[in-house]
Amino acid sequence: MFCFAADSENRPVQKSPVPADINSVKKHLTALTQTPEFRNHKNIDQLNAVADYIKEDFSKYGDSTTFQEYNVDSKIYKNIITSFGTEHKKRIIIGAHYDVCGDQQGADDNATGVTALLELARMLKNQKLNYRIDLVAYTLEEPPYFRTENMGSYIHARYLKDHKIDVYGMASVEMIGYFKDEKNSQSYPLGILSWVYGNKGDFITLVKKFGAGDFVNNFSDHFKEANQIKTETFTAPKFVKGTDFSDHLNYWNLGYSALMITDTSFFRNKNYHESTDTLETLDLGRMTKVIDGIFLSLIHLK
Repeated sequence: MFCFAADSENRPVQKSPVPADINSVKKHLTALTQTPEFRNHKNIDQLNAVADYIKEDFSKYGDSTTFQEYNVDSKIYKNIITSFGTEHKKRIIIGAHYDVCGDQQGADDNATGVTALLELARMLKNQKLNYRIDLVAYTLEEPPYFRTENMGSYIHARYLKDHKIDVYGMASVEMIGYFKDEKNSQSYPLGILSWVYGNKGDFITLVKKFGAGDFVNNFSDHFKEANQIKTETFTAPKFVKGTDFSDHLNYWNLGYSALMITDTSFFRNKNYHESTDTLETLDLGRMTKVIDGIFLSLIHLK
């Protein structure tokens, strides 16, 4: 039922031509979390202010940057999309949601994922690419819209499908900033998994489904080859708790090759959906290494 891959080979660490900047990462995380109101679906003005911040920063680097607007309950919500390598037809989607669940800062969930997009935009500028890369910041991933057609990622994935756009694959960046080296800091949907992965929350996980597709397999190989951070891959059916708890589920449902890049969320970070999910709890050093791994994978994909 499960496919385990504990990656322990002694690979060299790839050097990035444009490494992630921890000061830039902290700046973006601060801007996203220290807002006058919480960036949830009720605070539409705050969501729009965050969307404007993302768009302004994307616009410094991308070949083109746009809002994808849609209506929910007579309110306009916005995805933000910036593109690189627009001379290529086949594209890769790297996405993360910028809304939060309820009244909380949502530092790990999911300011870390959006910060990764903002940093990747800076890093991808002027890079020679083999695919078009669209960085997409989604709205309305969180309840009450999770698993509905009002999710920003559903709107985006549906648009791609309806317009027959050539998509190689998608990666959802979902909580990448929480790491712990203490014993028993990592739990799993099934206890047996601790025998394979250990009980320390010191790794990043690439979550796949069976029949993941060429993009997911190639991206995973390049991410592990970059060797920026301890990495595990986990392949399981969608019914295993947590494997589809992010925006990649809408791409899975529409037949795209997609994966989730995650610190395993509530299986490790007990601040999940709590007011304690704050910037001070994050490991920015290891988070930047995750961003480096994504960047190196993207520029080396053939």
